[in-house]
Amino acid sequence: MAGHSQFKNIMHRKGRQDAQKSKLFGKLAREITVAAKMGQPDPAMNARLRAAIISARQENMSKDSIERAIKKAIGSDGENYDEIRYEGYGPGGVAVIVEALTDNRNRAASDIRSYFTKSGGNLGETGSVAFMFDRTGIIEFDQGVASDDAMLDAAIEAGADDVISSESGHEIYASQESFREVAKALEAKFGEPRKAALSWKPHNTVAVDDETGEKLLKLIDLLSEHDDVQNVFANFEVSDALMAKLGG
Repeated sequence: MAGHSQFKNIMHRKGRQDAQKSKLFGKLAREITVAAKMGQPDPAMNARLRAAIISARQENMSKDSIERAIKKAIGSDGENYDEIRYEGYGPGGVAVIVEALTDNRNRAASDIRSYFTKSGGNLGETGSVAFMFDRTGIIEFDQGVASDDAMLDAAIEAGADDVISSESGHEIYASQESFREVAKALEAKFGEPRKAALSWKPHNTVAVDDETGEKLLKLIDLLSEHDDVQNVFANFEVSDALMAKLGG
């Protein structure tokens, strides 16, 4: 439970501006539909669906829209999406993982490959960078729901692997296998988290100069804007000055 293990993982959240809401809601609905189709359409019995619904609520997606997305999974006329993970290297040799849900594998692969190439990176084979990351569950709560000690105690009792508490909130990490039970135990104690999802956590992060960092952030923005891309992860950190310059 070492608090010093905090990492600056670049996990790009889709834009929150009003102009991007429609695209974001489409991605959230797609994840809800796929999660409901792969498991039971009951969030209490389906950890992935529960996580997708929490993400949708955080973005103020309406209850009706969430229910429609679940019903699409139950109906026979719903779209079929392939779940694909792309891996590659961006500028500076930084490792990048892209998670996509697509109804056109050829289009998605072609577009994503072109983004890597144009950025000065290259798309690799599946498994080419995943070994540098751990597949782990992350549960986040606002700082005010509990003291640091109370959250640490509850997380240990629930079976979590690590807890990082700061002014921005509490981050609890759990193995892929224990994620569902840890999330349920903490939600029962502290209420619905602001986030609960499986993530790719890098073993180590690499610091890059501002020029390389700007190229990497542009690549991540480009990938994240693609309709088929759900999440982007990378193992680099940039300077606070660059983040301030870019409005991050």
